[in-house]
Amino acid sequence: MEWSWLCCGRSNARCAAVNLPEPFHLPAPMPEWPQGGSFAKGTICIGELDVVNITKFRSIWSCSGASFYEPEGVPDGFYCLGHYAQQNNRPLQGFLIVAREVASHQQINSKPALEKPLDYSLVWTNANLNEDENSECGCFWLPSPPNGYKALGYVVTKGPKKPSLEAVRCVRDDLTDTCEHVRSIVNIENACQIWQTRPCHRGVRGHGVPVGTFSCEIDSTDSKKSRVPCLKNFDSNLRAMPNLEQINALIKHYGPTVFFHPQETYLPSSVSWFFENGATVYKKDKKMGDAILPGGSNLPAGGTNDGEYWIDLPDDDRKEHVKVGNLKSAELYAHVKPAHGGTFTDIAMWVFCPFNGPATIKVSFASFALQKVGRHVGDWEHFTLRVSNFSGVLSSIYFSQHSGGEWVDACNLEFISGNKAIVYSSRNGHASYPHPGCYLMGSEKLGVGVRNDVARSNFSVDSSMQYKIISAGHLGDVVVEPRWLQYMREWGPAVTYNSRSEIDTVLSFLPFFLRFTVEAIFNSLPDELYEEEGPTGPKEKNNWEGDERS
Repeated sequence: MEWSWLCCGRSNARCAAVNLPEPFHLPAPMPEWPQGGSFAKGTICIGELDVVNITKFRSIWSCSGASFYEPEGVPDGFYCLGHYAQQNNRPLQGFLIVAREVASHQQINSKPALEKPLDYSLVWTNANLNEDENSECGCFWLPSPPNGYKALGYVVTKGPKKPSLEAVRCVRDDLTDTCEHVRSIVNIENACQIWQTRPCHRGVRGHGVPVGTFSCEIDSTDSKKSRVPCLKNFDSNLRAMPNLEQINALIKHYGPTVFFHPQETYLPSSVSWFFENGATVYKKDKKMGDAILPGGSNLPAGGTNDGEYWIDLPDDDRKEHVKVGNLKSAELYAHVKPAHGGTFTDIAMWVFCPFNGPATIKVSFASFALQKVGRHVGDWEHFTLRVSNFSGVLSSIYFSQHSGGEWVDACNLEFISGNKAIVYSSRNGHASYPHPGCYLMGSEKLGVGVRNDVARSNFSVDSSMQYKIISAGHLGDVVVEPRWLQYMREWGPAVTYNSRSEIDTVLSFLPFFLRFTVEAIFNSLPDELYEEEGPTGPKEKNNWEGDERS
């Protein structure tokens, strides 16, 4: 167990011990990944710089909420760009990028890619600099870069002594990209806000590379933009992305098991099973639909969701049979894409359910099962694995939840077998969650909203076995996208009815003083909850080329 000492006040403070977080390790050892390209080779070239991902740290200083670290084991010739920070109430899991200039570029450019800072400016300290007894207290320093360069992180010291100019390097400004605040790490003494950052430009076309450093704000500004930038990848070939054999190895090693609720009625199926069992495509102003041919070969391809076409359940006695899905046929559809400038790989795993069931409303201790609100034909949900291209290590999983979702670091996942995590799918709505329980879409504080109940059951799909890779654009034509993926319209019809009447019925049972508060919460929920309208397919979603919404 490692301990650190902190000072809690600005003067005459006594130091107290802080129990530092233990480093996190995945439950099982890493396999030997198939060879090929630069994937999992440890070093990635991003143009004029080679970068390495450091995940071992040496503690510098701690406060009651967070600890600050420098990288340990920096390879010869590489330089630190800033220090790392994280909360004390979770296992130590993070990274810092260290960099060196690519030798072939040193003679081409008149200005080197990396330079020492000229000096440091003290941004914040809880020490009284005139008192020696505060030598254990923390100081945050911002490197002063030469003209045409930028500092990509802060340097932390224990005590008021200024850091060495050798401690970090600054980066030429044209090799950087902008960053934004994404998550608060700690607010020290309500005077120094520490933020985790991420690149502003993300998704398939984003070139921003996170450095792993933190941002420090000492004023009351709510600006989302970080004062420190990140790196930018200028290697358009994205040579560190995995090849097809490596992608299959990643899915087989990390593919989660998806558990559906024990009372789930509307289970998933494969798309081919849905088509084979009578799914029908309709055209506007045409009364009769056409049976969808194998692979969706007669579905209109391309275009936009213009309302001209939609898919529906079979209009015969097979309808109820198709509604409940077919777990045996179910498979997850993998979309593989670059993240963070190709230094990570996102594997989005899409699950299809022929039908989305109605919602259940919770108001305090009472729950009301609705008949119409929330239901629709066709349901596309997904979760996303984020893997480091430096090592092939799983970093986090994104759990998609209706109109939003959340990233969960690997240290906070529940694992079922080796390095395979668990994904819980909510009853009727199929939103994804990392742990069992009841999640409310509404107000958790007031106990009002739409229930998302998740639990283990005998209904499950092992995505490490039951999957199909449907898209991997960085591989060119190696992966042929299925015809049905090009269908950009709705996978269910729009049905018009007064969905608000069910909500109004629930409100009528409530005490008058509570009614308006509950109604305001219901009114803040996404409009699609109150509409029976099928969703568009995966390729029409914003996250197909963009980053996940969190």
